[in-house]
Amino acid sequence: MKRTYKEDLRDVHIPCLEALTNSNILVTGATGLIGGCLVNLLSCYADKYRFHIYAGCRSYSKFTKRFGTEDNYLHFKELDVDFPISGDTSYHYIIHAASLANPSAYATQPVEVMKSNIYGTVNLIEYGRAHGMRSILYVSSGEVYGEGNGQAFKETDSGYVDCATPRACYPSAKRAAETLCVSYAAEYGIDTRIARPCHVYGPYFTESDNRVYAQFIRNVLRGEDIVMKSTGTQYRSWCYVVDCASALLHILLKGENGQAYNVADETSNISIRQLAEMIASIGGKKVVMQVPDEQEKRGYNVVRQSTFDTTKLKALGWQVKGTMTEKLENTINALLHMHN
Repeated sequence: MKRTYKEDLRDVHIPCLEALTNSNILVTGATGLIGGCLVNLLSCYADKYRFHIYAGCRSYSKFTKRFGTEDNYLHFKELDVDFPISGDTSYHYIIHAASLANPSAYATQPVEVMKSNIYGTVNLIEYGRAHGMRSILYVSSGEVYGEGNGQAFKETDSGYVDCATPRACYPSAKRAAETLCVSYAAEYGIDTRIARPCHVYGPYFTESDNRVYAQFIRNVLRGEDIVMKSTGTQYRSWCYVVDCASALLHILLKGENGQAYNVADETSNISIRQLAEMIASIGGKKVVMQVPDEQEKRGYNVVRQSTFDTTKLKALGWQVKGTMTEKLENTINALLHMHN
């Protein structure tokens, strides 16, 4: 029996939610894939625990398109994290999920990618310091690991990144922002936690998202064969966005100050080629090869293998159910429903 995205959200178990009672929670990047799912998941519990969710994004029209109208517990917060935060609202918890996580931006706007990650983190923590923040969760990226030795990455590992390339703008900025977080914790006593998601998929990805899973799903939704622009041998950990959002709340509520946690579904370690074939099979299509242009090549993640050890996260009580095929089907079904 096919499940819906909303059913997936309602089936999530989050521990210690009572800690959020009567608090204000700011989610940056709220119209992005992960931030939007976090807002959806928190909204399932806001009435019960009387907490307020502030969806931080730059456009009210994007907010209404994604969430509809504001209500008693969900509020729009106009926000561009590249600049100092305005207002005087006390955000007791900040989940920083805003980032230029787009391969085309890595090729065309590497400076802006670095600025948004580093300045954004500073601006949010400084605002939080001045307005009663209890904790900030920084949503980093598994790209901080770079190229490893073929073993699953643990949080204490550090692989190779060629810093003297524009493509390093993203992993290098994420590494720097993580160091900022733990530095604020050490010097100013700020409670900071870090999440390192692997490659995340799900519905509601943005129109500008040109990561491979989004491109493959768009092909299927348009009734086209899936177009691959590489051999697809890169091997990755993947995670359904609802599982990722659940993991972030586990880290926020049960994680330790100054600690980083991998976020991945270890049952969903597959190659890009396998991902393409899985999505093509769901859509009744086939996979075809196409030569990428130079700009696309410059945005590619050059890491050959990136899989994560999630022992630390599971120790917080986090777990996943269902298969990757089922969750990709849910993703495609949700998108078909939105488009019809």
